[in-house]
Amino acid sequence: MKVRVAVPASTANLGPGFDCLGLALGLHNELELETAEGFEVSSEGEGADRLPGDERNMIVRAARRLYEHIGEPLPGLRVRATNRIPLAAGLGSSAATAVGALAGAARLAGAELGEAELLELAVELEGHADNAAASLLGGLVLVASGPEGTETRYVAIPPRRVVVATPGFGLSTAEMRAALPATVPLADAVFSMGRALLVVEALRAGDDGLLEKVLEDRLHQSHRGARIEGYAAVVAAARAAGALGVTISGAGPSLLAFCAAAHEEVGAAMVGAWRSAGVPARSRVLDVSAGGVTVSTTRPSAGGVP
Repeated sequence: MKVRVAVPASTANLGPGFDCLGLALGLHNELELETAEGFEVSSEGEGADRLPGDERNMIVRAARRLYEHIGEPLPGLRVRATNRIPLAAGLGSSAATAVGALAGAARLAGAELGEAELLELAVELEGHADNAAASLLGGLVLVASGPEGTETRYVAIPPRRVVVATPGFGLSTAEMRAALPATVPLADAVFSMGRALLVVEALRAGDDGLLEKVLEDRLHQSHRGARIEGYAAVVAAARAAGALGVTISGAGPSLLAFCAAAHEEVGAAMVGAWRSAGVPARSRVLDVSAGGVTVSTTRPSAGGVP
């Protein structure tokens, strides 16, 4: 039996919704898993030359955790991965890998796990509930994590396209998390909390006028932006080209622009601003992915030919 998985990228925070909001994007990694002798992982696409081809790979580690969870021994695996989500770019690559591998391994094992169960395993492996929930469920997700576990809610929103601009350098989530202060003034927390609620309502209602007013944040973006070369110039260029607002995608360094129109022009302006600062960059116009991870199965025919 061969299991095929497609899992979307994600962007987290959406400005003021620090660690609480995630949005699935129409950029998918694909996996094929089947039982084999030993472990073999072949990767192509983004970061393929940096990913291990053995048991150290996140796909195998996630599959092992799934089998441990259901109390079964992990068989050997042959995995083919097609990676379209760039690594260390703030687009949830590792969360997508964990979610996709867990969902695929569950199908391979014939295990029926609920979404909450899969999410807890993904968070245990990868640590970012907002990205993992978006890749698992799709669309806009609200996330609250604590000692008791993770609560999520899917919020249906109208179809929307966004611009994602990614510079030619990566930044680790750990490094960008370390840039944040340990405490913030109460007024700043209230400022961001109110705007995070209104970001959800603006996206749910398709209210671009409201969205334009509420993307500002006082918890993390100024601290992280200071570590992203060219950040201020790229944001200014996007706004000048017609963007409603620009946020850091997750921990960065990718930047996310919300637009009512002129998506390609906004992307070109962002790339141009980075290039003027001597930084190579690329942009994508992506749909929000209404769906999350999908899994399908191919079984050999009676004659042994798939």
